[in-house]
Amino acid sequence: MEKCCVKALVTGKVQGVWYRGATQEQALRHGLTGHALNLPDGRVEVLLCGGRDAVREVSQWLWRGPPSARVTHVELEVVELRDPDDFRIG
Repeated sequence: MEKCCVKALVTGKVQGVWYRGATQEQALRHGLTGHALNLPDGRVEVLLCGGRDAVREVSQWLWRGPPSARVTHVELEVVELRDPDDFRIG
């Protein structure tokens, strides 16, 4: 299985709507590691590491998010492969 890491900056109504928790659920369901962190400017930073197909699928899900979220933009960047032990939120 080919692995990769993608960093996403998610814009819209994504704080206070359970976006990070739902992202963590999606990542764990797909066997990914990384993080979902609130940023001071209202965006959420997501790091997804794992199998290329799983990273692609969860990256696409970021555009939808949980039902109460309203995503307006997702900026994706392939980053150097990392190997976090888990998926954390903060």
